[in-house]
Order: sequence, then structure tokens, then C-alpha cells
Amino acid sequence: MIADDPHLELRLASSERDLRAAQRLRYTVFVEELGGDGAMIDHETRLECDEFDGLCDHLLLIDRRRDASALEDVVGVYRLLPGDRAARAGRFYCDSEYDLGPLRESGRRLLELGRSCVHPDFRGGSAVFLLWSGLADYVLAQETELLFGVASFHGTNVTALAEPLSHLHASHLAPEDLRVRVRPECGQRMDLIAPERIDRRAAMLSMPPLIKAYLRLGGFVGEGAWVDRAFNTTDVCLVMDTARMSAKHRDLYTRRAAAVE
Repeated sequence: MIADDPHLELRLASSERDLRAAQRLRYTVFVEELGGDGAMIDHETRLECDEFDGLCDHLLLIDRRRDASALEDVVGVYRLLPGDRAARAGRFYCDSEYDLGPLRESGRRLLELGRSCVHPDFRGGSAVFLLWSGLADYVLAQETELLFGVASFHGTNVTALAEPLSHLHASHLAPEDLRVRVRPECGQRMDLIAPERIDRRAAMLSMPPLIKAYLRLGGFVGEGAWVDRAFNTTDVCLVMDTARMSAKHRDLYTRRAAAVE
């Protein structure tokens, strides 16, 4: 897919070099910018890696003006793990943080979303829209019914995050049949403030843009947050049911489906 900007291209990774360029962007954002760390992160070569990368498709936003030989051309990335591949591997990434039993028991086609990030120079423009557009195409091609994945607040001070976490629990908790629950090892309750005391405006202002985007699509959150001290984040698990999407965004998928039939 070619964007309106002739310098930008959106496609799936097709080589080891493409994957390394995605991992370089992830290192720039998750490690250098946000202070994360992990067992498989390669600080010497500045690559943010984990054991799931080889299982996944990697949706890339590429700026052709940037140096591909230096792995600097990928400016946006989404990691995508279809349910059939996760079944062969025995688990999803999210299994380490949440009990995904309700999603598996639904019998529906699953897609795990993860490691989404955009280079700082491309935020606030069309990059996120282009990635979502590519994601919509992928969802249609895979005939996905349930999308899910963890999205993160920066930092692990739960008290400082009480307002947005409480708002998510009070207003956007997943229905019981899709309600994944945080595992106890690093789990944290989200209902930290009584619903009548939540400042909704303050909660939304402190919400990361990616989480707000999922909510606008009609997304829900699972029960409980995961405090990831190694990665310096507090995670929530978002679930999106394509059958329950808001009408506006369902129309986007419908128009795309009509265009490819």
C-alpha cells in the first residue's frame, strides 16, 4: 500500500532486514525513550527482540527517504499474531500477563496486536492512521473476529495512574464472555477510585493515545492491570469484537471489504 505521501510505504516485513529495522524502531521507542528492558534486548546492536518475533507478521510503515542500510527507514510498526500460529506455539504473548480463557473458549478467530510504536518524528501526523488502515486490511484478509493485546501506560506508579485505570474499569470493562483477567503474580486492581469520584476529563487526558484509539473503536479492557517493572509500564489488556464495533468504524471495515471483493 502506498500512502498519499509518495515517500511512505505500508507493507508487511518480508526479510530478516525488515525485522531488524522494526526491532531497531522498537528499541528507539521502548528502550531509549521509555526506559524498558528485557532478557532478549540487544543493547549492543540496539534491537528490541523477544521470542515471539519469528511467529508474527510485522506491519511496517517505511519512509523511503531514510537510510535503509542503517535500519532507519521503518518509522511505524505493528506486530500481529494470528490465533492459528499462537496455537501451534502453545501461547500468545499476553498469556504471560492475562488469563485468555474467555477468548479461546469463544471459538472465534483471534488476532493478538502488540509492539505498536511510531518514531517520534512521525507522531501527530498520518502515521497512526496509515498503520490502522493497514491493520484493517490485515483483519479482513485473516477474517479476524476478536482483536486483543496489551497497551501500556508509561511507568509503574499505580497511585499516579489511579484516575485513568479506575475510569477504564468503571466505564470500559469487557462483557463477562470476553473478560480476560490479570494473572496474580504482578496483577493490580484497577477500581482504585469510586466511580462517582472519578474525574472523567482528567482520566481521558492522561490516557495514552493508543488506548483512546482502541476505546473509540469500541474496545473493552480486561479486569486488572499488569505492572511490568522490567519494561517500566503498567499494562491493560484491550479486546475488540469486530461484531460490536462502533458503527463509524464498522463502516470503515465494510467499505474495505467491498473494495476487495
